Order: sequence, then C-alpha cells, then structure tokens
Amino acid sequence: MLNYSNRFYDRQFLTRKVVNNDVLVKLEGMLDRFLDDQHALTKGLPTVDIVADRLNLTPRYLSDLLRNLTGKTTQQFIHEKVIERAKALLAKDHQTVAEIAYSLGFEYPQSFHKLFKSKTSQSPLDYRKSLLK
Repeated sequence: MLNYSNRFYDRQFLTRKVVNNDVLVKLEGMLDRFLDDQHALTKGLPTVDIVADRLNLTPRYLSDLLRNLTGKTTQQFIHEKVIERAKALLAKDHQTVAEIAYSLGFEYPQSFHKLFKSKTSQSPLDYRKSLLK
C-alpha cells in the first residue's frame, strides 16, 4: 500500500506539468517582488515555510515539486535568486558589500559573504573586482 501511495505521489509531478510550472512562475514573481520592495530590510530572507504558506502548499510538497522541475530544493532556489540579485547589485558598484547584504535581508554581512562564496566560489569583493577588469 505504501509503495502504491509513493508511486501516486510521484506521478502527480509528471501529470501536472502545467500547474506545477504555474507554481514556479508564482514563486519567482514572489521572490522578485520581495527583493524589489525592500521587504528583506525589515523581515530578513524569505524562509521555505513563509514561501510555501503564501503559495498555499506545504514546505515538503513545494520542495518536492521544485526538485522535480528544477532539480533544486526550495531553499536552494531562494538562495539562487538572492545570489542573482546580489550579482546585479555588485555590478552597479555604488553600494558597499555590507549595504548589499542588509538590503537582501541578511542580518550579518558575514552570512552574506559565506553564502555568496559557497555558491560562486569567490567572495563578493572578488566578484566585483572581476567585473572591473
């Protein structure tokens, strides 16, 4: 019975591609609005629970859905969006790395530095310098 339930659960990701893609589009839009509206300054980075709640899904289901669509978990997807935005802000060169970290919702610039380096293999300052060359 458990095997059958697992197969049914996995099959829904294959048969509901259009609906699942709509969820992905909504998630991307939500994260873009979150980062554009400077909500991150006061509320911090969005969590998986908050994002799932706003999409009316459970965190586990949302992560399973994203893993089937993109190969990434919800947390990885959020981090990827934050890093994309950080790269765009670093390219502008008018804010310090600490200001960028705070604007993206990081409480401490060191946390931003650690995440950026883990995802790009270079520090935010090194990334900025590489753009100036």
